[in-house]
Amino acid sequence: MKEKQITIMGVGNILFTDEGVGVRVLERVKEQYDFPPNVALVDGGVLGMNLLGTISEADHLIVIDAVRNGQAPGTLYRLQGEEIPQRVLAKNSLHQVDLLEALTFCNALDKHPETLIIGIEPEDIKTVGLEMTPVVAKKIETMVEMVIIELNLLGVEASSRSVPVQRDSEKQALGVPKI
Repeated sequence: MKEKQITIMGVGNILFTDEGVGVRVLERVKEQYDFPPNVALVDGGVLGMNLLGTISEADHLIVIDAVRNGQAPGTLYRLQGEEIPQRVLAKNSLHQVDLLEALTFCNALDKHPETLIIGIEPEDIKTVGLEMTPVVAKKIETMVEMVIIELNLLGVEASSRSVPVQRDSEKQALGVPKI
């Protein structure tokens, strides 16, 4: 029996503060863990419909993103099934609408992955800036843990790296010049 293909996809635009949280969480997952070959980690950025091929190859899709739902900034979400269309459309973000359309096309192709969205209520998705707001940045590790828990529920064990990859900000703090 073929192993189930699992795709973990971070989406968002890292140029607009909290809008890039999905990509930032995915980066952290890549830094901290190794995965078996049936798990793909994909930086979906703002590609939307261009992700149709990648999405349709997955049996299980875990999307990480900012989700506007009118709650307090930093509120975490786990959305599945019927919850996804209403909450995703509430984001009013072009890449999210494109992502929803890509999932709809997968249904039409009869290759729709079981989809889960791990999201967070953003504080600011309009200001140009690479740094997330403190309230959202503080939840990054919790979102990483949520991804690992979902993988465990799918029967996948991620191997924690013994020596985590240092991010540029940590290298700067240690006096390592940025190239």
